[in-house]
Amino acid sequence: MHFYPDERVGLFVDGPNFYGAARSLGFDVDYGALLRFLRGKARLVRAAYYTAVTEDTEFSSIRPLVDWLDYNGYHMVTKPTKEFIDPEGNRRVKGNMDVELAVDIVSAARTLDHVVLLSGDGDFRYLVETVQRMGVRVTVVSTKESRPPMIADELRRQADQYIDLMDLRDDIGRTGGRPQRNTDTAPSRNDDNHNDEYVDDDDDDIDRFRNI
Repeated sequence: MHFYPDERVGLFVDGPNFYGAARSLGFDVDYGALLRFLRGKARLVRAAYYTAVTEDTEFSSIRPLVDWLDYNGYHMVTKPTKEFIDPEGNRRVKGNMDVELAVDIVSAARTLDHVVLLSGDGDFRYLVETVQRMGVRVTVVSTKESRPPMIADELRRQADQYIDLMDLRDDIGRTGGRPQRNTDTAPSRNDDNHNDEYVDDDDDDIDRFRNI
C-alpha cells in the first residue's frame, strides 16, 4: 500500500457499509487502532464517521459506538432515521448518508492530498473521479473476499489504490473482548450492542436496526 509520510490524509467512514464488510469477514474493527495505523503512514488531518441513528426508542444500539468515536478522534456526522410504510404495508426505516459524505469529501479535498474512503458502495465512483480531478489521490478500503463481494467493481477500478479489508485484519481488527478505552471519560462500548451497530443505507425492515 502506498502512503507518503508528508501527505495530508482525510479518513471518511461509511459506517453501515464498512461495518457490513468487516462482519462479512468475521471480525470487528478497532477504530482506535485504525487511527493509529493511518497516523503511522501519513499526516492524518481528519477522520469522519457517517451513520444514521434511530432516535425514537429508549435505547439505540448504535449510540454507544457513536459516543465512543466522538470522544476518541472522530468527527461524527449523524442524522435521525426516517420511518415510513412501503406499498406492501410494511414499516421501513431509511437512513442514507451518501450525500453528507460526498459533500464533505469534496469540501475537504481542497486541503488534502489523499482521501481514504472506507466503503464499497458503487454510488461513490463519480465522487472518487471528481476528487481525483482536483488532484487528490483516493484509496478505497472494502473487501472482495466476502460472498458476495462488498466492493463494487466500478469503485475498485476508479480508485488510485484499493486495499482489501482482509489484509488489514491484523492491524485494525478485534475478534473479542472489551474494546479499548483511549480516554477516562469515554463512554463504554458494549459488544452486544455493537452487533446491531448500524442502520443500513438502504431501506430495510425496522427490526434489523433495533435491539428488541
